Order: sequence, then structure tokens, then C-alpha cells
Amino acid sequence: MGIKITGTGSYIPNKIEHNDNFHQHEFLNTDGSTINYPNEVIVEKFKDITGIAERRYADPHLNTSDLGFFAAEKAIQDANIDPETIDYIIVAHNFGDVKYNTIQSDLLPCLASRIKHSLQIKNPKCVAYDILFGCPGWIEGVIQAQAFIKAGMAKRCLVIGTEALSRVVDKHDRDSMIYSDGAGATIIEETPDNTGILAHETASFTYDEAYYLFFGNSNNPQLDPDTKYIKMHGRKIYEFALKNVAEAMKTCLENSGVDIKDVKKILIHQANEKMDEAIIKRFYKLHSLETPQGIMPMSIHTLGNSSVATVPTLFDLIIKNKLKDHQINKNDIIIFASVGAGMHINALVYRY
Repeated sequence: MGIKITGTGSYIPNKIEHNDNFHQHEFLNTDGSTINYPNEVIVEKFKDITGIAERRYADPHLNTSDLGFFAAEKAIQDANIDPETIDYIIVAHNFGDVKYNTIQSDLLPCLASRIKHSLQIKNPKCVAYDILFGCPGWIEGVIQAQAFIKAGMAKRCLVIGTEALSRVVDKHDRDSMIYSDGAGATIIEETPDNTGILAHETASFTYDEAYYLFFGNSNNPQLDPDTKYIKMHGRKIYEFALKNVAEAMKTCLENSGVDIKDVKKILIHQANEKMDEAIIKRFYKLHSLETPQGIMPMSIHTLGNSSVATVPTLFDLIIKNKLKDHQINKNDIIIFASVGAGMHINALVYRY
């Protein structure tokens, strides 16, 4: 018996925000002083580091829960199931519904309840709840779904990662160019074969690392100090992720009993191209191996960093043959991995 993903769906917003659109922004240092480089140079350096050339923003009339609903509809259709048979709806996000051009997060009711309502599921025993776990939220939701199924508490779960980070960024902060909007969804259920989740690993580093990502003031001191935006200590996150994500992946792979040479793809959270490349290189170095060509698909170049949505969206694009030069075949071994606010990390070894 196995516990596997039987349906996938994603929602990629239509609005494309190109790097050129940031040439007119007023970027400032954290102390509010002017950056002594023209925006064209700032944007080009940003692209060299992150790999991001464009990102997607949700239409103004849509919220995070709407994006999740669209992705969920596709996953349900892909799995060819009756939504009334879903036992759990687990929704990973970070900021709730933040309406366009506002500053207040709306979490009442939770996004899972909103999405269940939009799906028009009547069954009260379909339990809907949110998970706040930073960018690794979708992977952690899949791990929780597996636990429910293994414990006999569920037969079928819907796990969604959805976010609209464009609503919570400081436009005076260069890091604002990283973030984007989107959603990915998956149906998880028991299957008669030995495919699916083989092992998982999760850790929360909070003693020194809890506030590497945080809510802080704008770099523009003239703005309301009571309005907060997503902020990060980029260098600290890079160093943390490089060490700990690679080690979590190694532990997870060892627990799965799979040889590293059998791994076909690594789907890692799309946070930063150079950071992701460094993590994968370190992972293989821990096994005294060179990084295989084409092992790490990337969507960040055109979709940016949509937090909890990056991994399920990337997976959906590949299996739907929508990502050039990448495919996943029956019985392929995949590693999912992520790192994010908390600081949380997780990994999952999966046989497709």
C-alpha cells in the first residue's frame, strides 16, 4: 500500500510583472537613505542572483483563497473524484486574504473554510483548517495528510498552497522584487501499489533563527510605522538553508532506503536560483558526487517566489508537460524540499 498524490492543479495569475517595471521604483536602504546605484543596475544585479526575470501578480479582485480555490478545482478534476468524499482540506499560506490596496489580513473564517465553501462541499465531516508554516507549508500539509491516512482518520485529503505575497511587500525594498502570487493543490489518498511517500523529514530552528523572516517597517521612514511588510535577513537565510536543507534531504533519503543515484528530480522551493543551486550542489557533495545535469527543474525565472505555492505548482507543471525539458515518469524517485519563515525546513522522498 502507498499514500500518494492522485491529482494536481495550479493557478498561475495572468498579470506578468517584468523586471523592467521596477525601473521607476524608489528603492531605499533599510535606514531610509538613497541607494547609490541606478535602478537598472539594481534590477540587473537582482536578476543575476535570483534568476527572476518576471513574476505573476493576482488580479485586484482576487484574494489568496480565490487562487487556492481555482487550483483545488483543477486538482479535484484531475483526480476524478467527488469532492464530497474529501476528509480533510489543509490550506498552507502565510498572510490570509489581504485585499488589493489594503493593509489588513483577513483570516476569519480561515482560508480552508472559505475554499470548502467555494467548492460547495456540504459534508460537515470534511474538516477544513489552515497551516502557517512559512514556505514549507504545502510539503508539511502533505506530511500531515499522510499521517491522517495512516492513522485511519482519513481516506482522501486535499492539500493546497496558496499565497498573494504582492499584497504584503514594501515597494521601497529591493527584496520586494522576489515575491509573487499563485496556488498549487493536490489530492492525497491511499493506493494499492508501493508508490507515493517513502520518507519525510521536518525541523524547526527557532533558537537563533526564528526571526530571519519577519514583519517590519518600510524602508521609507515617511510611511506609517504601524504598517508592516514582509522582511528578511537574506544572507543569514542563505547560509542557514545551504547547510540545513541539504542535511535534511540527506537524512530523508537515508530513511527512505533509496540510493541517491536513483533520484530523478529534486523539486525545491523556488526562493532564489543561486541559493537553490548551492543547496543541491551541497546535497550531492555530502554524498561525494557531482550534481547531475537537469536534476533540478526551475520555475522561478518566470513565476517568482510564491512561497507555499512554488513546489506544488512546479510539480503540476512538470507532470502536465508544461515545463520545457523536464518530465516525470512512472516509478521515478523525486525529492521535495523547502525552507522558510520560522525557520522551518522539510523534505519528502516520493516514488511517482
